[in-house]
Amino acid sequence: MLLKEIKNIAVEHGVITNGMRTKGEVIHAIQQNEGNQPCYATKSDCENVDCAWHTDCVKYGKRKNNGSKH
Repeated sequence: MLLKEIKNIAVEHGVITNGMRTKGEVIHAIQQNEGNQPCYATKSDCENVDCAWHTDCVKYGKRKNNGSKH
């Protein structure tokens, strides 16, 4: 999902995205707004398959934890 699309989702959730430049920053803000832990892409493995960001999260978490850029 593109950053622009994620920012649109954030706006729908009432999250102000001014100054947020990365996908992770915006998703963390959405997660916090929903009352969840802002954990997007912080782990290489996640068991929370019900999370809307799960597939993308695990993909980027593995890259991040292996030293690759995303």
